[in-house]
Formats: sequence, structure tokens, C-alpha cells
Amino acid sequence: MSMMSEFKEFIARGNVLDLAVGVIIGAAFGKIVTSLTEDLIMPLVGKVFGGLDFTSKYVVLSGDVAPGTPLDAARKAGANVLAYGSFVTALINFLILAWVIFLIVKAANRAMPRKDAAPAGPSEIELLTEIRDSLRK
Repeated sequence: MSMMSEFKEFIARGNVLDLAVGVIIGAAFGKIVTSLTEDLIMPLVGKVFGGLDFTSKYVVLSGDVAPGTPLDAARKAGANVLAYGSFVTALINFLILAWVIFLIVKAANRAMPRKDAAPAGPSEIELLTEIRDSLRK
């Protein structure tokens, strides 16, 4: 079998196509969650905390940066910054994404038919009795 025909067989398998579709949908869904967090949730959180823009909040660890300098400008100036606002935004993105995936998996588990439980095997007592009886013979 040639390498090209093996590659075609590999690509034609359902798992590879399912994975490709999942990655593409996941990337698009990630963009939606990012927009939800950055464009809707974080502005509301900022309003609750007095108009703060969390994404631009940082602490200068080293470097010469004037107070109130935007985060991007501080990084371009070579300052070493602890960008805790970006981290909070990324954390909220992650929690939303994890919650939605949890809900999807939970719904999928409900939708799938349950497999019948495997029949119970002999109990430990029955097995030990069997062993005892075979040793007595």
C-alpha cells in the first residue's frame, strides 16, 4: 500500500473528520466566549467596581513607566509588568467555556441510551467456597 493511499484512508476515517470539525467549531466557540467576556461581562464587572477596565490593569515590576500608561505601551517600553487584569479576563473566559462544555456533555449523556449493566458475577463468598471445596477433594 502506498503512502498516499494510507494517508487517504487515514483522512477518510470518521474519527479524524469528527476531530477536525470539533477543532473548528471549538475555535469559533472560543471566539464567541472571548467576545462575551470582553465585550459584555467585563464591562459590567468594571461598572460594578466604579468604571474599571480590568483588561488594562497591571502592576509594574521593573522598568520606567509613567503612572496611567496603557498596558500595551508599558510592554512596548520594555517594562516588566504583572498584568492581573488580563489574567482575570482569561480566567473568566475559561470558566465560561468549561461551564458550557460541562452542560453540553451533561446533555449528551442524557440523550444517549444507557447501556445495560453487566450481569453480576459470583460473589466473593461463592468463589471462596468453590476454592475451598476444590481443595478438599
